[in-house]
Amino acid sequence: MRANLVSPSSAHLSYAIRDIVSFAELVRRHGVEITWENIGDPVAKGERVEPWIRQIMHEVLEIEDSWGYCPTEGFLEAREALAEHVNARPGARVTPADIIFFNGVADAVAKVYGFLSAHARVIGPSPAYSTHSSAESAHCALPHLTYDLDPENSWMPDFVDLRRKLESYPAIAGILLINPNNPTGAVYPPEVLERFVALAREFDLFLVADEIYIHMVFPGVETVHLSEVATDVPAVVMRGISKEVPWPGSRCGWIEVLNRSRDQNFSAYIDSVLAAKRLEVCSTSGPQLAVPRIFGDPRYADHLARRAQTFAKRAQQAYEILRQVPGIKVHPAQGAFYMTVLFEAGTLTGTNRLPIADPQLRELVEQQCKGAAPDACFVYQLLASTGICVVPLSGFFTPRPGFRFTLLETDDAKREWIFRTLAEALTTYIESGKTSSRPVERSLART
Repeated sequence: MRANLVSPSSAHLSYAIRDIVSFAELVRRHGVEITWENIGDPVAKGERVEPWIRQIMHEVLEIEDSWGYCPTEGFLEAREALAEHVNARPGARVTPADIIFFNGVADAVAKVYGFLSAHARVIGPSPAYSTHSSAESAHCALPHLTYDLDPENSWMPDFVDLRRKLESYPAIAGILLINPNNPTGAVYPPEVLERFVALAREFDLFLVADEIYIHMVFPGVETVHLSEVATDVPAVVMRGISKEVPWPGSRCGWIEVLNRSRDQNFSAYIDSVLAAKRLEVCSTSGPQLAVPRIFGDPRYADHLARRAQTFAKRAQQAYEILRQVPGIKVHPAQGAFYMTVLFEAGTLTGTNRLPIADPQLRELVEQQCKGAAPDACFVYQLLASTGICVVPLSGFFTPRPGFRFTLLETDDAKREWIFRTLAEALTTYIESGKTSSRPVERSLART
């Protein structure tokens, strides 16, 4: 071409959760049945949306407006209902004008980072969620800036590290927090959120809060919405219905803009995000009209509570099985539906292997592992040996080796098989690294 078509930002686009799929498909061609533990789609893992929610969607289809365009910000009916939900919480104050609908939270992420000044940075947690880290990197064509989450402290933010970064990088204009956290399953207590707010106030920053899992906090775990504590600092809160209804195919998310009037520059920035959305005309109409009907139904609170209890039990089941494996660290999730396993220092020696019976597949894995991160090699070996597809933690912008798996499997027997097979594979893999000899070539795959 007469001009280079490739943006320098493209080098910063990565989504490990789906990147692993192409290799998994290669493994499947060798006759291995794949168990997809890489992506957070409850529907794909067997969860059925409740009949009363389905009925609401049938009713929405009878509304003529559900078939046409809506205002760029979203239907006023839906924004009024969401503002009422926000304002029911202590200290929270938003108006319908502070809510903007998007085609899922991923669309909101693209706009929120994409229309920042190229010189303004948002620092995010590490491990990072790939959609945020890639979008923030791409907007400035620079590596993502991160602060540490501490696995020795139940994956809570390391505020010493965060303060040091804020002092060292004056280009930082905002702080991202994900609560409940993906990929770790950690939930931030109110005092942790208050510390984020205090730092934003001290350094004159805005906050970005991804709260897509905020209604999936496990029983006995305490947290609050950011809107309850961020009463005087500008913030963008991201929410949606893909995980909690669950309805990932709806592509229906929104942002709640907090304290816009506190800063003229922040207000102008939000105007630019809305202008960008206006170029697309609007977001999908039908799901928006379903939101106030679902959220306002008296059965919805029980629906959320039952799901939180279900995932809490699964998290405990996974923890009880995996915590017995020497050489790893694992914390039970407190919210959302993911858990993270960390390899302890010295366990990944470069000689670790899992048994792979098919010699051609074994060679394919060996080639895939050349130059790959150590935890990615485990993930490739795990796929070929057992068919279980997880995501390497290195794909979440962290130097700590490990992997993320889900708590979504609805079949009780298969879920136990997944957790126990992970434990067996981890044990075999770590033990194999203590000697240069390879383990006996037998398959761990499910029969």
